Amino acid sequence: MTTLPTDPVKQQVAAHWNRRAPGFDADFGHSITTPGERAAWDRLLDLVIPRGRPLDALDAGCGTGFLSFELASRGHRVTGVDFAPAMIALARQKAAERHLAVRFEEADAEHLPFPSASFDLAISRHVLWTLPHPEAAIDEWKRVLRPGGRLVIVDGQFDAGAPVAPGSARASSEYAAIGDQLPFMGGRPREEIAALLSSHGLAGVGSDPLLDLVAAQEERMVAEGSPRRTHRRYVVWGDVPPSR
Repeated sequence: MTTLPTDPVKQQVAAHWNRRAPGFDADFGHSITTPGERAAWDRLLDLVIPRGRPLDALDAGCGTGFLSFELASRGHRVTGVDFAPAMIALARQKAAERHLAVRFEEADAEHLPFPSASFDLAISRHVLWTLPHPEAAIDEWKRVLRPGGRLVIVDGQFDAGAPVAPGSARASSEYAAIGDQLPFMGGRPREEIAALLSSHGLAGVGSDPLLDLVAAQEERMVAEGSPRRTHRRYVVWGDVPPSR
């Protein structure tokens, strides 16, 4: 078992997600329950995942395995990491129930326990804003990618236009105590993340605003009787340059 961080900020983050683990899959963005969400996620993954062969894929900050299982169902060899033990326990349980050979490990997304050039694809979903050193995480995710490998970041800008939802991570006591130590708290614009990938040496950087996913999640909120909230979501990707 990987030794978890002793940094007090990261301990606070892990404490929050351990507490949230039992109801994590019910949150928007952590599950697919409607045809609109299914179509939007299929388009997203078809857009960013290279085709033609099974990939060694890393899901950084995997939670209970949402993206890991999506990738595994498409035939990829998946490793998911998270430093909240309760999340990993649930992910492993779900993998066993679904008879999927996904490897889940407790690990810090900023300090991965893998050799360089271990993966063809590294993907994260709503992780950067939770990290005290998001740019170091990008370098670490790039480190474990092979030449020609792809980094994909699914994220959003949640401090623009929408109030903080009660019960969300940003409204929690754990995050209230450390928010000033998280540089990307509230998210960052899509253009800023794209520029960041370019500045960290990734090539062929592209992005998409995921308007179909935003619309599908709004429809689900209304159908379930929740207040409509609009978030800016996006996906950004870039490739490790091939070896010369």
